[in-house]
Amino acid sequence: MQGSFAEDPGLLGRLMDLLDLVFPGLARGADRARILGAPWEQVSTPFIATDAGRLVSHVGLIELPLVIEGRCQIVGAIHGVATHPEHRRRGHYRRLMEEVLEHCQDRLPTQILTTEHPEYFTPFGFRVVPEHVFTVPSRRPAGPGQVRLLDLDDNDDVTLLHRLLESRTPVSSRLGVVREHGVFCFNEGRRPLHYAPDLDVVLCFEQENEKVTLYDVVGPELPPLDAVLDRLPGPVSSVTLAFAPDRLAPDATPVPGLFNHDGPSYLMVRGSLGEANEPFALPRPART
Repeated sequence: MQGSFAEDPGLLGRLMDLLDLVFPGLARGADRARILGAPWEQVSTPFIATDAGRLVSHVGLIELPLVIEGRCQIVGAIHGVATHPEHRRRGHYRRLMEEVLEHCQDRLPTQILTTEHPEYFTPFGFRVVPEHVFTVPSRRPAGPGQVRLLDLDDNDDVTLLHRLLESRTPVSSRLGVVREHGVFCFNEGRRPLHYAPDLDVVLCFEQENEKVTLYDVVGPELPPLDAVLDRLPGPVSSVTLAFAPDRLAPDATPVPGLFNHDGPSYLMVRGSLGEANEPFALPRPART
């Protein structure tokens, strides 16, 4: 059945207990997102099964605003799929998935999810969509490093982050994200976020030696890729974009890739995500 955090004040705590049992550490991510102003109960709609009053299974639904082939579209993002180990193989998961998909039918005709186990979702009409990363050769000397680490325990920096998330230009017109706060804060709130004041953008990146992987650029205007690289500390010899490059580096080379953070992450789609056209990837901060 569809649950309600507003009508059942104890539901959130019981849900976090279940999810943290199945996905250890998830509750810490939810706590961090709450501190950053994106509480779970304002982002996700819960579908739950109970047994003798005990919460035993959950499927969550998030309305995720995307830009797909240049058009804004709200998709249904399935997440937090979990059943208590003592209550598996009793049909709870199947019934909840059917209920969620019926709920989405006229509201959210495209549904997506990311998972290590695609076989769990193919019976419900989901299919694996190939993703790519995009490589850009670069030989740049060390720049001035004009970025600073956001202090997400500082209210001013949290306000800054939300301003940029709300006003952001999607990093890709092929598949990008707009006006999304909750999933970003959950996914990135415990990772380093850097702010480039003169560009007015937040950068999600990893830098190992001279190799840079860029996961997102959040701001009202997208700067040129060269401007981003010039502000990173240290020299850069190669760049990998973990999102479609049409707006930052149109000539980047696509390479079939699979996100792998604590395990492989397959993107699955039910409906259309424009995947018949150009290669893309769902950016890490938007993966549920």
